[in-house]
Amino acid sequence: MSDLDPGRVRPQQQYASLYTDLLRTVQELGLLRRRRGYYYTRMSCAAAVLVGIAVGAVVLGDSWFQLVLAVVLALTLVQVAFLSHDSAHRQIFDSAARNDWTARILSGGVLGMSATWWRTKHNRHHGAPNQVDKDPDVQMKVLAFTPDDVVRRKPFGRWLADRQGWFFFPLLTLEGVALHVSSIQHLMRRDASKAERVDLGVVIARLTLYVAAVYLLLPVDKATAFLGLQLAVFGLFLGAAFAPNHKGMPLVPAGMKLDFLRRQVLTSRNIRGGVITDFAMGGLNYQIEHHLFPSMPRPTLRRVRPIVREYCELHGISYTEVGLFSSYRIVVDYLNNVGLRARDPFECPLVATYRK
Repeated sequence: MSDLDPGRVRPQQQYASLYTDLLRTVQELGLLRRRRGYYYTRMSCAAAVLVGIAVGAVVLGDSWFQLVLAVVLALTLVQVAFLSHDSAHRQIFDSAARNDWTARILSGGVLGMSATWWRTKHNRHHGAPNQVDKDPDVQMKVLAFTPDDVVRRKPFGRWLADRQGWFFFPLLTLEGVALHVSSIQHLMRRDASKAERVDLGVVIARLTLYVAAVYLLLPVDKATAFLGLQLAVFGLFLGAAFAPNHKGMPLVPAGMKLDFLRRQVLTSRNIRGGVITDFAMGGLNYQIEHHLFPSMPRPTLRRVRPIVREYCELHGISYTEVGLFSSYRIVVDYLNNVGLRARDPFECPLVATYRK
């Protein structure tokens, strides 16, 4: 795919050209074309289910069967979150503005979260996945991701870090609440823009109206159980879709520079599976391809996977793909043993090449 002669160019040029060649191939195959029909169908189905849940809640009235609807609502909102994610990555429309507005409507109006907060955080992650000084996803206060994080903690914190893998999935039940809180905190900054002030009004209105509707429709005990279950299931399933993608993969030390292709492939993990896995994980099971081509429509990721895998094998780049439950075992094991991991958890392939 490359016209460069490895014997006549410097290693930096060779590494830089690898992604360019792969991207050119993908573009020539038309794999970056928008799939608006797919997304219109997804959004229409999600809207229909949400309307059905609202009607069902009114019909059921004062009944513990409302908890079934709470679970269905949570799972539907997870799918809406995936759609917002795709729109924020500008996968749906050619127009950046239409993508951004769609993400803001889905995130703020339907989910009750800030699209601007999430986009800022997520873009930092995509720019430096698993880099300890740049990726916000490995800079959490609750979980320790590096040996240095463990060392800095007090005795109870170190005890918890040694067992944090077992607490990981129970903690995900709180992820929904954490996302709402983080969104509001971001939007309430003193230097928030006018657009963010508008987003704050939308998010607060959505959360207020939703909670008020639940408590007006149901007695306090059932309403509280409904909200608690909905938030717990939402956080668990959304977190379970994002968790296997990078946790337990190599960490990039602070200050280390890597070429784009290796940075994205070596720190990401794909999850094997079929249509059900694709649906449950919102296409995030093709994490390697998503990181290489963030604006690629979700249904195309499956098609580009064999191309990327073959390309990585051709150039000796490790391509990681495991089953879903295997990935969870890896995550739990890594988190439980993070304090025992090597101090330098990642050997840069560029440095290794230059050393030779």
